[in-house]
Amino acid sequence: MNKQWWKDAVIYQIYPRSFKDSNGDGIGDLPGIISKLDYLETLGVDLIWMSPIFQSPNADNGYDISDYRDIMDEFGTMDDIDRLIREAHQRNIRVLLDVVLNHTSDEHEWFVNSRASKDNPYRDFYFWKDGKDGAPPNNWTSFFEGSAWEWDDRTQQYYLHYFVKQQPDLNWEFPPVRKEMVDLLRFWLDRGVDGFRLDVLPLISKRTAFEDTPHPVFLDTIKNVYANGPRIHEFLHFLHQRVWSHYDCFTMGEGIGVPSDLVFEYVDQSREELNTIYHFDHLFLNNGPGGKFDVVPVDYQRFKDIFFEWDRALGETGWGVLCLGNHDFGRMTTHFGSLEYPQASAKLLLTILLTLRGTPIIYMGDELGMTNTHFTSIDEIDDVQTRNSYNAYLESGGNPADFMKAANVNSRDHVRTPMPWNAGRQGGFTSGDPWLALNPQ
Repeated sequence: MNKQWWKDAVIYQIYPRSFKDSNGDGIGDLPGIISKLDYLETLGVDLIWMSPIFQSPNADNGYDISDYRDIMDEFGTMDDIDRLIREAHQRNIRVLLDVVLNHTSDEHEWFVNSRASKDNPYRDFYFWKDGKDGAPPNNWTSFFEGSAWEWDDRTQQYYLHYFVKQQPDLNWEFPPVRKEMVDLLRFWLDRGVDGFRLDVLPLISKRTAFEDTPHPVFLDTIKNVYANGPRIHEFLHFLHQRVWSHYDCFTMGEGIGVPSDLVFEYVDQSREELNTIYHFDHLFLNNGPGGKFDVVPVDYQRFKDIFFEWDRALGETGWGVLCLGNHDFGRMTTHFGSLEYPQASAKLLLTILLTLRGTPIIYMGDELGMTNTHFTSIDEIDDVQTRNSYNAYLESGGNPADFMKAANVNSRDHVRTPMPWNAGRQGGFTSGDPWLALNPQ
């Protein structure tokens, strides 16, 4: 096994909106993160991963990027990110940016031009298709409920969006898209960042026949239709040749839809694609047949087996990262621990992360033993996935109380409540009113 700095690192994930507010507007920001770098250094953090900080209208809290080369106004300025990189490096902390290469915001200039007319030079930056028999081009559904196709009146075609309609999918088959990806990644590496967490990366290669999915269970559609497309390894090798190989950087792919028997193809060092990839198999253990809001008990034997299975799958030349939660799942301590003993549970779970082979990721607040909050109404929830699922559940005749019971386990907002820094007003997170209520527990 080749020794690399990122194999000895401890990663700390920051959800910037909820970490530390510096100006009293209730929203965490880059100066707030800078003010807590000493804390992170004290923890022994080697690498911080920040969820997207780029310009965005926030249809999906920053995962809908409208400008890859600018900072979201609420978070700060380009001078702030330069200062953060500089001051983090002074403390021997590296900086990882969260970049979405599968889709953009519908407010990105590429999509604005793409939808302007069928002969626009940017038209093929995205997937546009005619409907079929007065309906969308196929039966694909979005991760966030409803069709994965959205009708556009101006050009009388549908565009593809695996996530919300404000997140149109990029067409990696089109060479100018790949060139733009190379340019924007090099832009940030030249500015001093140390690598990238690559959001939903296994989805960038599409099965362009756009045939109907035969799978009634959505997770099966993700694995067999949306992820691991025919050109995925070609595209990743292309990025390695044009970008990664020219820098001492770390690349961590979100392994959505990648089963253990395929992971080695992504991370075998001889293939020159990614440094590492992380998976969700254990994080889905409390999802029933109906998905994340169909909650079932965690099978802890299966939990153990999954870790062994993935370690074997990585072989001797592959490398993984280890996580027990992130910005898309409930709190680690609630998910896998005991609410009667949250502190002891957190210590045990973090010990697992820190002693297995792989690079550990600690999500902000897990070092405090934070647990899920409690929502009494859908009005208290900001998360677009939870809200869309709630509406779909009601439309199918479901009981709101039953859905809220499930949401209090698996809503993404549990890990997005602001970080408490002290026992004062708003936990020291902000001097104003927080964008999302702090967890009172």
